[in-house]
Amino acid sequence: MRFVIGSKQTMKMVEQRKANLVYVAQDADPRLKNNIVRLCETAGVPITWSESMKSLGETCGIEVGAAMAAVIPEIE
Repeated sequence: MRFVIGSKQTMKMVEQRKANLVYVAQDADPRLKNNIVRLCETAGVPITWSESMKSLGETCGIEVGAAMAAVIPEIE
């Protein structure tokens, strides 16, 4: 599983129809959450909620928090 981390990159992957799944931290900025939820609903991409930005960052293997991340296919 490969992650694209960060709000701008996640939104870009959803817009380009490359995201299979999006993780969103519950404590992320409400405007960012609202934007990505609308975008995912339009694109038909499922959302999984993470408890916090810190735990989402750990899930993605980074040492800082992350507001959102997209799961994209492995490049062959």
